[in-house]
Amino acid sequence: MKKKYSTYQFEAALDEVGRGCLAGPVVAAAVILPADFYHKDINDSKKLSPKKRKELGAIIKDNCLSYSIAEVPSKKIDEINILNASFLAMHIAIEKLSIVPEFLLVDGNRFNPYKNIPHFCAIKGDANFLNIASASILAKNYRDSLMEKLHEKFPNYYWNKNMGYPTIQHRKAIQEFGITNFHRKSFNLFPIQLSLEL
Repeated sequence: MKKKYSTYQFEAALDEVGRGCLAGPVVAAAVILPADFYHKDINDSKKLSPKKRKELGAIIKDNCLSYSIAEVPSKKIDEINILNASFLAMHIAIEKLSIVPEFLLVDGNRFNPYKNIPHFCAIKGDANFLNIASASILAKNYRDSLMEKLHEKFPNYYWNKNMGYPTIQHRKAIQEFGITNFHRKSFNLFPIQLSLEL
């Protein structure tokens, strides 16, 4: 895994989580790591256990030069669509960094340019770059914690387990209990066809 993409000192890595969810915000994290930082366990957040993610999240926060986390709520997602909401979350995260980045390394294949800062989009960047993987861990930890707290208010949807993603259990709960203010009304919330329980 490469540490970074560019030769700039202040390269900010960006990743988002929650794009495919039916409920909750889309969350983006930006992180600038020092040149000498490396940790062998840092990887794509989806490949790590929750316990390991939390451990690594604390290490990343303690060692990075700057980090920030931003969220765009479901209502805004419905207004501007999920792709634009993902870009907006990333832009807010960049704005919140305590260091102005010289270069942006973005996970994925598309990005709306931010001001005049050069950027590069890295497909599967969270599996190939240490700084994007670090951003993915911070974003995932933040969003999972948020959905676990929302689960306490709305236990019928099992957000502590599905984190708002479109599991069969989540879709059945929507059909039975309706939607909350945290659901994305512009998404296909209901199952096209629920399997018959014979």
